[in-house]
Amino acid sequence: MNVRDLLVYLVTDRALCLGRSLEEVVAEAVAGGCTMVQLREKEADTGEFVDLARRLHALLKPRGVPLLINDRVDVALAAGVEGVHVGQSDMSPADVRRLVGGSAIVGLSVDTEAELLAARSEPVDYLGIGPVYPTQTKKDVKGTPWGPEGLRRAMGMTSIPLVAIGGVHLAHVPAVAASGVAGIAVVSEICSAPSPREAAEALVRSMRGGR
Repeated sequence: MNVRDLLVYLVTDRALCLGRSLEEVVAEAVAGGCTMVQLREKEADTGEFVDLARRLHALLKPRGVPLLINDRVDVALAAGVEGVHVGQSDMSPADVRRLVGGSAIVGLSVDTEAELLAARSEPVDYLGIGPVYPTQTKKDVKGTPWGPEGLRRAMGMTSIPLVAIGGVHLAHVPAVAASGVAGIAVVSEICSAPSPREAAEALVRSMRGGR
């Protein structure tokens, strides 16, 4: 995995797309410079999930943008996508790695300092660390928001690339980027934007400017 792929990472949520199709929103986001996409579907049945993954992969692969599947290793394998992202209560990263192989991208969510330290021995390519700020999108997080200072501290605890997620809006990006993290992951900031393309462009510009 190229660490640059983590710069502006879209996590999808169809319910936040303002009535637009997910393909439309993702295509616009990628046109604006979004560097990676995670398909997150909590409600879809398996057949629908695989079909949606295949459609998004057909859209993203020619553009060189990796597609990851949230939680579901079976869906990722069936759709032939680039990787899987798991949380603390999902399949272990070691088991995921055995199933998807050494060349796939494997990401893991960490909410607390203890989880961050434990993840150092896991066979993962990056860690999604959060929430950075209070957020309504993800309600099952543990601990308090990290904030930019917490991200700086986290950077000193691991050599695994970190992606900051949770409540990250455009105004926060300069401080988050200055912490040294590899990238930001956003949901509503792109999915619910009037123009996903312009939102992605602004996030990419701000991330690059904050280095």
